[in-house]
Amino acid sequence: MRPARLLPLIVACALFIENMDSTVLSTSLPAIAADLATDPIALKLALTTYLLSLAVFIPVSGWVADRFGARPTFMTAIGVFLLGSIACAASGSLGALVASRFLQGMGGAMMVPVGRLVLLRTVPKNELVQALSWLTIPALVGPVVGPPLGGFITTYFHWRWIFLINVPIGILGILLAKRFIPDIRESSPPLDWVGFLLAGVGLALAMFGFSTLGRHLVSVEVAGAALVVGSAALGGYVVHARRHAQPLLDLKLFALPTFRAGVAGGSLFRIGVGASPFLLPLMLQVGFGLSAVQSGMLTFVSSIGAIFMKTLAASVLKRLGFRRVLVLNALLASAMLCAFGLFRPGTPHALIMVVLLVSGFFRSLQFTSLNAISYAEVDQPRMGQASSMAGMVQQLSLSLGVAIGGYLLEIVGAIANRPATDVGNFYFAFLGVGLISMSSALLMWRLPRNAGAEMAGRARPGKEVAEPKPAQLPAT
Repeated sequence: MRPARLLPLIVACALFIENMDSTVLSTSLPAIAADLATDPIALKLALTTYLLSLAVFIPVSGWVADRFGARPTFMTAIGVFLLGSIACAASGSLGALVASRFLQGMGGAMMVPVGRLVLLRTVPKNELVQALSWLTIPALVGPVVGPPLGGFITTYFHWRWIFLINVPIGILGILLAKRFIPDIRESSPPLDWVGFLLAGVGLALAMFGFSTLGRHLVSVEVAGAALVVGSAALGGYVVHARRHAQPLLDLKLFALPTFRAGVAGGSLFRIGVGASPFLLPLMLQVGFGLSAVQSGMLTFVSSIGAIFMKTLAASVLKRLGFRRVLVLNALLASAMLCAFGLFRPGTPHALIMVVLLVSGFFRSLQFTSLNAISYAEVDQPRMGQASSMAGMVQQLSLSLGVAIGGYLLEIVGAIANRPATDVGNFYFAFLGVGLISMSSALLMWRLPRNAGAEMAGRARPGKEVAEPKPAQLPAT
């Protein structure tokens, strides 16, 4: 089998357990909250902490893979993820679950980015879109299986088993990686430890403070202090990166129009869409009164639409081009997200499933396009840096989406003088996150018309938009 197909399928084992774990957990949030005697909104911390851990450790994934080899790094990462899964299953409090999810994130931070880096360094650019599609097709089985499986386990067994199902799949991934993943190594410069500390501490404190301002886990004063200190550390990193010859995260990558659109512009889309796995199961279960099984059997169809689009993404991009797809599809996918707020307890389930199916179709096309266009102008020496930066921003934006979705529920509830999980609050929350997602189209519109032409198969190699001369760091 060609590398463009074999390697993505192997890496997909890691992506499978990561995606399935997240979707299973989302479906089980109300049951976990009841068992741990906490507010369902507070469990947004279990989602944001994992994503935050990814954002903190993804930046060093490329350096670790170059220093110690892609294969051992990939195998170790799966092992750490499995240890975190076991710790989650044994958690008896919100604090213990949050800490265990952070450990899981440390493993996840190395799994998928390192696997993606192997693809970026072994697959030709004109086959990259197809390779990324092959990577995500098996991985999307996780979100398909996750909601109904999570609902079934939560309803008829116990939510703790949702973390233990990762173990046999993870072991299979380790065995396949040992045999087939090439042990790619590159000469690696000394790690920018100062940059890692500034960026890592800054992201961790800023996101922790932002996520806990709603009086969850710590006091408002502690959350506010964490947010201020974290923001200051991130500002310090920007100053540090301007002066360092080889910074941990090369901000000069944002001088490339395609990278800037795919990563910075794509983050707005992911903030909106990232709130959906948190808001939708809560609305269906807490707001509409459905069981975990019923909720899971409705939400899984979104992933079926996503899988179907993955088989068409390359041909759609070749026909329409990246710029047109990214602009128009951002508007369509965001409008579908806003439409979730039109659901009512009496809405026929068949109609809900149709809307979710179509939504998954458009969302999948946008994700595939964003993931590909981000690397259109990146040369091989900076591919590891680009992969780390893109992965960090992706996870950070998804984490922000969950936090913002939770805050919208609380704000609307406070204004209307009703509980945060009241069914009426979800309507405004989906409208808010949908508009955030829709705003990404403005940045996509600024792309050159022939951006990513070679990747989309619309131009011969070498005819694509020329890489700009080295530019100064962007002001924003």
